[in-house]
Amino acid sequence: MTYCLGIITRSGLVLASDSRTNAGVDYISTYQKLFDFSLPGDRVLLLCSSGNLSMTQAVTTWLEKEIKNKEDLNLHQLPTLYEVARYIGSKIRQIQEEDRKWLERDSIDFQCSILLGGQIKGEQPGLYLIYNQGNCIQASQDTTFLQIGETKYGKPILDRTLTFDTSLEAAAKCALLSIDSTMKSNISVGPPIDLVMYEKDSFMLRHQLRLRLGDPYLAKIRKLWEVSVKQAFNRMPDIEWEYYQEEAQEDIFID
Repeated sequence: MTYCLGIITRSGLVLASDSRTNAGVDYISTYQKLFDFSLPGDRVLLLCSSGNLSMTQAVTTWLEKEIKNKEDLNLHQLPTLYEVARYIGSKIRQIQEEDRKWLERDSIDFQCSILLGGQIKGEQPGLYLIYNQGNCIQASQDTTFLQIGETKYGKPILDRTLTFDTSLEAAAKCALLSIDSTMKSNISVGPPIDLVMYEKDSFMLRHQLRLRLGDPYLAKIRKLWEVSVKQAFNRMPDIEWEYYQEEAQEDIFID
């Protein structure tokens, strides 16, 4: 399993991913899931992948090859981010159709999904979720984040914290805490964690890092977050059992 997320704010984008893959409890590996296809000065294109590893690797390898060979149609030639998202979706469909017969014969799950975040000159920054079927949806001011993979454990903090006006630095911290919460609850998600923060209209990446197992900052925010959650929990008022018991008795009497 994996966990990747993208956040869009008024100031730019944050994308983050773990790096763990597993094929059963006795086979766990580390693979990169966040990829940079940017053309500095013209466009920033960031991809996060989840799902069948052979599918996602085939897609990213194909995209890299087209750029390297300067083919007429590649990620650096498409004029809008939406067209980039649709183009990546077409690659997913094409590769799946080529391999479908053999994967289905052995009952192998070949589904995958990709997050695309970035900005092309002349446009505002954008964030897309490209589904296994090749179609896509876009994040908005009302829906400021998109997730793929093991999403449920890291979603509550995103729901309670993020708005379109959240600062990029705060969004980056939120992304790390979301991934850390997922790692705490699901062993199929794990470090290294890749994190990228893109500033709107800069058309280059100035902030990117990889946090490995045992990284001091990762350990620090995990400890502080756990302490803060416990303190918040302890400040919650106790349940007023007598009040609700009296209400229940009144309801019984009225009935």
